[in-house]
Amino acid sequence: MDDLDRQLIGCLLEDGRASYAAIGDRIGLSSPAIKRRMDRLVEDGVIAGFTAILDPQLLGWTTEAYVEVHCQGTISPDRLRDAFSRVPEVHAAATVSGAADAILHIVAKDVRDLERALERVREETASVDRTETAIVLSRLIDRYGPGQTEFRPPS
Repeated sequence: MDDLDRQLIGCLLEDGRASYAAIGDRIGLSSPAIKRRMDRLVEDGVIAGFTAILDPQLLGWTTEAYVEVHCQGTISPDRLRDAFSRVPEVHAAATVSGAADAILHIVAKDVRDLERALERVREETASVDRTETAIVLSRLIDRYGPGQTEFRPPS
């Protein structure tokens, strides 16, 4: 990946619906050259897909939380994934090192909706011993979400 690829990615992060011509004008390449580069970035897996990014606030989802999940005994990541995927408020989930077995990113309408989502997390995963929830007060950095205009890979 070279500097032109990084500029192309930056353009896509700013406007994922930009035409090949518009991107080419910004970084000094022809539309066919932009298409070839994008196809290669997709084929190489650098670009994993194209999607709409929703603003949770505008959809009425005003409560966001990170939840540590502590399980009894051993549970496989596949079983956790299956259980967590049945709770629509879970926007992301990962197994983690440390005291918790997994961490969830939950987006809900309000605190009551968050509480119901936590109840479903416990019901769907019978081995959940306890959860620890931290409600987000304000989002400080969202590198690859709405408003991101420059691709800056970690050094």
